[in-house]
Amino acid sequence: MSLGKMNTAIYFLETVNTTDSEGFAVTEEKTIASTRAYREGRHGSQKWANFAAFFNVTDLFRFRAFPNVKITTDHILACGDERFEIVSVEDVKGKGMYIEVLAVKIEPAKGA
Repeated sequence: MSLGKMNTAIYFLETVNTTDSEGFAVTEEKTIASTRAYREGRHGSQKWANFAAFFNVTDLFRFRAFPNVKITTDHILACGDERFEIVSVEDVKGKGMYIEVLAVKIEPAKGA
């Protein structure tokens, strides 16, 4: 993966539950890592046909692995104004250099 293709800024967020000064539960998002990534939207190629098990996946992200940071499906991926739920995290070719994430775009709830 060349650096020229990794031109999308992404952030990994972790939800943290805390209590405020009045004792109410508050959910906050904490940024744990940020980087540039290659982003590929879902389309009709053979590679996407192989992702049939992940039928609701909307995007694929590839980026360099972080030292001392483990990305899991518990994290949220932010890209611009969009948020993504991580479905799968895979070490590309098992070398520990690149990580591939399959993600589903989180759509805001529509009011009635």
